[in-house]
Amino acid sequence: MDHWTAKLETYLDGELSASEMRDLDAHLRGCPSCAADVLSRLQTKRAVHSAGKRYRPNSEFRERIRKSIAARPERSPMRLWLGASAAVALLLIATFIAMSARQQQLQRQQTLSEIADLHVATLASANPVDVISTDRHTVKPWFQGKIPFTFSLPELQDSGFTLVGGRVMYLGQAPGAELIYQVRKHQISVFIFQGRSVGRELGKSLQSQKELSFNIENWSQDGLRYFVIGDASSDDIRNLADLLRKAQ
Repeated sequence: MDHWTAKLETYLDGELSASEMRDLDAHLRGCPSCAADVLSRLQTKRAVHSAGKRYRPNSEFRERIRKSIAARPERSPMRLWLGASAAVALLLIATFIAMSARQQQLQRQQTLSEIADLHVATLASANPVDVISTDRHTVKPWFQGKIPFTFSLPELQDSGFTLVGGRVMYLGQAPGAELIYQVRKHQISVFIFQGRSVGRELGKSLQSQKELSFNIENWSQDGLRYFVIGDASSDDIRNLADLLRKAQ
């Protein structure tokens, strides 16, 4: 760390060799401490540079200075410094964007993994539902007072799907509804939660995903977040999701 810190000022003044500049650029990409130090030094240099502009030399003095440096072919240290400052600023912005995207990706994957775990727990349960009924007009009212929202269930006549029942489920600390459907020999779980409680990192549009050996559809609608998951075909999962969306 001390080795790099000793070179930061020379780096900002553009006085390092090309190889040293590349090495230090690479180090800054992986060292938040040095990157923050460079940013602080840049801000100080900018403040000094801005203060220096308060003095306005007359035209005769400017001409004399211009002639004295006209023969110098090398690049101005100021240009090198400005170039270095722009590079560091872009580096910091790119690092922040990359870290934010990575964090969102991890949160998205964690949410879908937790949904898959809930579905597996239901499959393994001897009593997967608390209200047993194929009648949506029986299942939906059962949730009143048990969860802080309401939802609509679709008419399944001639759809190939059968409603088995439902129960209250929690994702983290958020209460929601789990509905169990069957299509042929496959069991499908439908999870419904308040959108402000879960799934904000997943976006609002309908998304088809694969988690473990399950197909998943998830979307946001009317302030609620829906997850449809099962080992049925992706077409079956999508068709059930379409029925649920149209019912709302």
